[in-house]
Amino acid sequence: MLYLVSKRERLSRISLGVTGVGFIFHTGAIIVRTLEVGHIPLTNLQESMSFFSWALILAFLLVDFRYRIHVLGSFLLPLAFVSVTSAAFFPHQVRSLDPIFESPWFKIHTTFALLGTVSFAIAFLVGIMYLIQEKLLKSKRFNLVYYKLPSLDILDDLNQKAIFFGFPLLTLGILSGALWANFAYGTYWSWDPKQIFSLFTWLFYLAVLHGRLTVGWRAKKAAYLAIIGFVGVVVTYFGVNIFLKGFDSLI
Repeated sequence: MLYLVSKRERLSRISLGVTGVGFIFHTGAIIVRTLEVGHIPLTNLQESMSFFSWALILAFLLVDFRYRIHVLGSFLLPLAFVSVTSAAFFPHQVRSLDPIFESPWFKIHTTFALLGTVSFAIAFLVGIMYLIQEKLLKSKRFNLVYYKLPSLDILDDLNQKAIFFGFPLLTLGILSGALWANFAYGTYWSWDPKQIFSLFTWLFYLAVLHGRLTVGWRAKKAAYLAIIGFVGVVVTYFGVNIFLKGFDSLI
């Protein structure tokens, strides 16, 4: 975040290096947790939030390596920090795994769903960056932030790629979730609150993709849609899991 408002380019290299070290330690923590519980740690809210943070940083490192957009970290790292810090407040004790979570479909479902969420989170953050840059450009405030943010065309392209990448992951997550539900509860669809919210989220992103490809939804409108879509993802993830607890599960 200091890099965003500082003239020192060296801060980007320092931040990237520290982020890389943190990612290595986080990877080690996930491996230790896997060995401790005897399965991929994705069976509760604490574990899934930790994995989300880890995958978010991995995505950032890959995007930064490909596009050299260091400033993305100024927006992405705070989100990852909040997620992994919040996970620390949830219970960490190892419990015996409920038989319904032993299905391979459950692991496939959670992995695809969380990776899709990571993609939508990047689209959300890029959308915020687009709106900031667009506002600076319109007001002709060519300050330090303006010169560090990528051009509007690059941000719009990243927004589109993130959603294009996340939608198939979400689709696979929903399909594998239906297969897991059939294994665990004997039905593919039971009008569970989380299933309903997930379907609405899928339909929303389907409409966004359709608008992108056929109507030409781009620029500011696409940025707003990316933000609204991720808000829906958060509502599905936290609102349903914590308050409604569909299927009595924290995933």
